[in-house]
Amino acid sequence: MNNKNSMVTKLAFLSVSFMVTSAYAIQGSLPQLKAALGISQPQSEYLVTTPSFAVMIFVVLSPLLQQWFNISDKKIIMTGVTIVGIAGLVPMFISNYTIILISRLILGAGYGLYNSQAISLISVWYQGETRAQMLGWRAAAEQIGQACTLAVAGLLLNYAGWHASFLVYAFAFVVLFFFAMRVPDDSKAQDNSVAEDNLAEELTNEESQEITKISPVVYLLVLFAFLLVVDYVGMENRFPGLSVAINGEQYTGSSMFLSLMLIGATLGGICYGPINKLLGFGTVYLGLGLMALSNFLFGFAGHNFVLMVIGLLLIGFPLQLVSPLIFNLLPDLAPANRQPLVTSLCLIGFNFGSFFSPTIGQWTNNLLGQPLSGLGLAAPFPVYGVVLILIGIIIFFASRHAQKA
Repeated sequence: MNNKNSMVTKLAFLSVSFMVTSAYAIQGSLPQLKAALGISQPQSEYLVTTPSFAVMIFVVLSPLLQQWFNISDKKIIMTGVTIVGIAGLVPMFISNYTIILISRLILGAGYGLYNSQAISLISVWYQGETRAQMLGWRAAAEQIGQACTLAVAGLLLNYAGWHASFLVYAFAFVVLFFFAMRVPDDSKAQDNSVAEDNLAEELTNEESQEITKISPVVYLLVLFAFLLVVDYVGMENRFPGLSVAINGEQYTGSSMFLSLMLIGATLGGICYGPINKLLGFGTVYLGLGLMALSNFLFGFAGHNFVLMVIGLLLIGFPLQLVSPLIFNLLPDLAPANRQPLVTSLCLIGFNFGSFFSPTIGQWTNNLLGQPLSGLGLAAPFPVYGVVLILIGIIIFFASRHAQKA
C-alpha cells in the first residue's frame, strides 16, 4: 500500500477535488449561452448551479449505494469521476436547453457520488495539524481546479465558441488515471479515534471526552455553509453579466477575472492551516469580515469596473478560510462512525446554497425593486455583506455565552 504521508499519495487524494468545482467552469460563457439558447438570466445561471441539486441527493445516496453494492471508497470515487467526464462533455454536441440541463444534473450526480468520501477520508486518514493542513490543501485543490477549468473553458470560448468550452471536462479522465494509479483500494484507515483540535469547545464548552452523539452545532454549520455559498456563487454568476453591462455586448474577458479570483481562493486554502494555528476560532471572524468587505466593494462599484474586480478577487480568500474550518470542526462534533453523515450534511448545505443562489438573488432584486439586468445584477451583494456581519456578531456572542455557561 502506498505511504499515506508521501507527497505523491497526498496529491492523489487531493486530485479528485480538482474536478469537484468544475461545474463553474462555464460561468464565463453564460452571456453567450443566454443569447444562443434564448433563455433568461436565472435560466442561464441554473446551468451552473443545477449540478448542486443532484449533489445534494447523491451525497446522501452515495453511502447507501456503496453499502448495497459493497463498493470500496476508491471504486465509488472512480465511478463518480467517470460520470463527471462523460456528462460534462455532452453539451459539446447539443444546443437544446432542456437536454443540456439534464446533462448538468447527471454531472452533479457524479460529484455527489464521491464528494463526501473525498473529504471524510482526510478526516480518518490524518489527524491534528496534518488534517487541518490537508483540509486546507483540499480547498486549495478545488480552487486550482476551478481556476484551471475556467481559464481553459474561457480560451476555448474565445477561439471555438460556447460548445467547445465544455471540452474542459476531459480533464476528469486525467484525474481518474492519476487517482487509480496512486491511491490504494483501502478506505479502512480509521481506528475509530480522531484527534481533537479543541476548536469546537468554543461553541460547545464541553470537556474532552469520547464523542457519542451528533452535536446540534452541526446543523448550525449546515446553515452557515448554505449562506456562504449563496453569496459566493451569486457573485461568480453575476460578474459576467455585469462585465458585459459595463464593457459592452462583445466583452468576453470574464473568465480571466474569475480565474484570477480563484488564485486568492487557492491562497486562502493554503494559508488556512497556518492562520488557523495562529488565530484558532478567530479565523472565522477574519473570514467573515473580509467577505463582507468584498460584497460592499462589488455591490457599490457601479460603473467602476476596477472596483468591482477588486471585490471579486477578494472574496475567494476568506471563503477558503471559513469553509475548511467547518469541516475541521466536525470531528469534535460527532463520533468517528458518523463522520461521513455530518460531512454529507455540510456538503448538502454548501450545494443547497449553490443551487438556490440564483433564486435568492432574484428574490433580493425583487425586494429591492432592482432589475435582473444591467447594473441591477449587483444589488443583492451589499445586503449579503450586512448579513455576514450580523452572522459574525451572533457567533461572537454565542461563543462568549457558551464559555461563561
